[in-house]
Amino acid sequence: MVKLVVLSAGMTGRTHELSVDRTTIGRIEGNSFQIAEPSVSSRHCEVLLRESDVVVRDLNSTNGTFIDGDKITESVIKPGQVLRLGQIELRLETDRPVAPAKKSLDQTMVMQRGVSLNELEHGSRSGGFDTTSKGFSKKDNKANQIFWIVAVVFGLVIAALLLYVFRIAGK
Repeated sequence: MVKLVVLSAGMTGRTHELSVDRTTIGRIEGNSFQIAEPSVSSRHCEVLLRESDVVVRDLNSTNGTFIDGDKITESVIKPGQVLRLGQIELRLETDRPVAPAKKSLDQTMVMQRGVSLNELEHGSRSGGFDTTSKGFSKKDNKANQIFWIVAVVFGLVIAALLLYVFRIAGK
């Protein structure tokens, strides 16, 4: 016997046996398994029994169908895995003991090693970093000085032009 067991608060322990080839799940009457909860679409998904597999197919639901946190359109669900419809979580259970589903190894992502605090403080890591400097240093203020000198000269030129224009206009 294969069944779905509701895990979400307020409906905990509610079950539905998957005894037919096609079970529809949704918020409205007419579904094989009705879950009257606003986050569940009126016709949310269907569960299909295909030989030894249990297949879940999303029916264009608003809030999506997820198996163990992964959004699906159609996927096999194994005993022990959690099916989420909107905010409702259900677990697939069976009478026969089955090992929990494992994620395949090809989904593991290799992360680049970061910089250790010791390397940051001593600047010992190479590969694009300036290894001649020691840690962090204050920026040179020369660029700021040049900017202000150019700004003052530019301001004086504009003031002189304005005085010239007003003097000519006043004659």
